[in-house]
Amino acid sequence: MDIITKYFPDLTPRQLEQFEQLGELYKEWNEKINVISRKDIDQLYERHVLHSMGIAKYIQFTPGTKIMDVGTGGGFPGIPLAILFPETHFRLVDSIAKKIKVVEGVSQSLGLTNVLAEQARAEKVNDEFDFVVSRAVTAFPKFVSLVRRKISANQKNSMPNGILYLKGGDFLEELEPFKKQVQVFPLSDQFEEAFFETKKLIHLRLKKTGK
Repeated sequence: MDIITKYFPDLTPRQLEQFEQLGELYKEWNEKINVISRKDIDQLYERHVLHSMGIAKYIQFTPGTKIMDVGTGGGFPGIPLAILFPETHFRLVDSIAKKIKVVEGVSQSLGLTNVLAEQARAEKVNDEFDFVVSRAVTAFPKFVSLVRRKISANQKNSMPNGILYLKGGDFLEELEPFKKQVQVFPLSDQFEEAFFETKKLIHLRLKKTGK
């Protein structure tokens, strides 16, 4: 938990309480439904919570922003971002029912009223969002093809609407088709821990295309 306050020192007492609860909640749920590897559960705050919050180092969502978290797994990056931005609406989707059960359980325990969890494939969600967020669920071009029609044309944030994608390793080839629309932010600029050395945030600007 100290690693969270190290980089986000201005959290409200309510947010601090919610982040504090995350550790125990995920340990409890992970014993019933394995959504995080045993190795990673001990590094939950660094490898899952802080990693998710890396997005907030580059954009502060305005109230009323709508975000879909695709392939959310146990709720990352959606749940940490929902704690940070209580006036932003989050739709957390995953095709695996047991993972959505964990998301619902954690969200309810935290009292998050801005999270809707749904068992669904992203391409079947019938709505539009300011941003689609994800933690590297598939190759980037494939991901773009799944969600590009879900982006709203109505701009309300400092960063243009589109995809915010957390990814590690060497992926420059995957970005070739989008190079004029893409920005890459190294998370190592924000966080000094070795885990973040190869971690990046990709922002792809997307204009709405027809249904």
